[in-house]
Amino acid sequence: MKTRYTLCGISALALASFAFAAPVSAQVAAGDISKLPIADVPYEQITSFEQIRLNWVRRAQEGNIMRTFTPHVLQTWEPAAPLFTPEPGGVYVYENTGTSGHADRPPEEKNTNKSGRVVVIDAKTYKVLASNELDRDLAGSVHTTGVSPDGSTVYIQGPAVTDGGDGHADPLAPNGTVIAVDALSLQPKALLSLGGRMHHAQVVQDKYMLIDTFNRDPDGLDIFLFDPTTNEVLGGIRDEELGGATYTAYPDPSGEYIYVLMEPAGFSAHTAAGQMRTGDLRWIRPHWVSKVRLSDWTVVREYPYPAYRSDWVQFSADGKFFYVNGSGDDKAVKINIETGEVVWSQATGPGPYGIEVNGDGTQIWVADKGEAVSTFGRTITVINAETGKHISTLPSAYKIDHVILSPNGKEIWATSNGEGKLWVYDGDTRKILSIIDLPGWGDAHGLAFVAYDDKGVARTVADQGDFHFGIDPRNGKPLVY
Repeated sequence: MKTRYTLCGISALALASFAFAAPVSAQVAAGDISKLPIADVPYEQITSFEQIRLNWVRRAQEGNIMRTFTPHVLQTWEPAAPLFTPEPGGVYVYENTGTSGHADRPPEEKNTNKSGRVVVIDAKTYKVLASNELDRDLAGSVHTTGVSPDGSTVYIQGPAVTDGGDGHADPLAPNGTVIAVDALSLQPKALLSLGGRMHHAQVVQDKYMLIDTFNRDPDGLDIFLFDPTTNEVLGGIRDEELGGATYTAYPDPSGEYIYVLMEPAGFSAHTAAGQMRTGDLRWIRPHWVSKVRLSDWTVVREYPYPAYRSDWVQFSADGKFFYVNGSGDDKAVKINIETGEVVWSQATGPGPYGIEVNGDGTQIWVADKGEAVSTFGRTITVINAETGKHISTLPSAYKIDHVILSPNGKEIWATSNGEGKLWVYDGDTRKILSIIDLPGWGDAHGLAFVAYDDKGVARTVADQGDFHFGIDPRNGKPLVY
């Protein structure tokens, strides 16, 4: 039985409430739409996005919505000898790779990884310095490269663990584990159960890791703060209190807030985004971004945006705007943080994923991965940050995924999880500086820059959460190397 809603006055109120998506077969002849079920309203007569924004009804619960989780250390390993020795003043890129790839690649470049692998690259010369493939029984679905703030530990996805080892089914980590890998030996240090299958991990507040999950254990969290020095979860949030389904989360430049990408609950947004392309669906309920204050885990604002299923949030150089994309309708969108107004919306290539702002803050780089559209994308779209006008479409690799500005502000590094390569571009001229073949041709996800000072002290200065420890090339504070 269909739930019926009345379109009265401002139809945005109804639009915010109707079923997740309506099939094409629901179209009817134009008439008095106020008496129709919302699923039967012709899409041409649905209200504008501006009405949706102005009449937005808060989804999240009021007040502190923090939940907790107690991690478990499932296994530990003895320290191993270093595979490489960093130099004082050195800058290194860490890259985690997995076991998948794109079918349309040369036979000699097929992925040979049987498990996750950690790779170290010299950020100055682009040369691979060391790599280690983990044991096959530690294989997981790799989707990020997380490095602790002090540069000592790399975090990579590990296997699900459903047996306590004594023959009894004990759901220790039914959705996946996290492996803590020593950043010099590239050998595992600990196998952790953090309550879910980790998606992305990034530094926040120069001391913690912000982690979001694909799916969680029954007592796990969707997004949480992790202390890498103690292996403790300091707090987190779950879908239920946010009023929808979470996807990924990003810290703002101050580190005081995180911006959480939200999807309507009840149906896979990834599936819906794909069905928008095939014509099986004609609309999807609005997606939004929740701004969460970390000091008390309170949702302070929600931002609906005119795109279907964003994968990324990136901030302008002055911190007054943020950018999202639409993997279901191929666009990038600029939002005013103070007002929530849409500044511009511009088309991208198929299935955009990662978003980055170049070194002087004038360009937006969007990875055209092909997300939700068979992952056949292999370009990068460059957009004028001020006007939203298209500047260029750059060649790249299949399933181009994350795009990260180097801490010197000069280069854009892009990861291909379809071809097992990193592409390095000049951030000003947009010319290709290097294409780095990764050992084993493993699928690359995310990357982190670790810099050593003249005393040999390491810091993670850049990752998908932007810059850390005072580095900010867009505002005159680059790391010189």
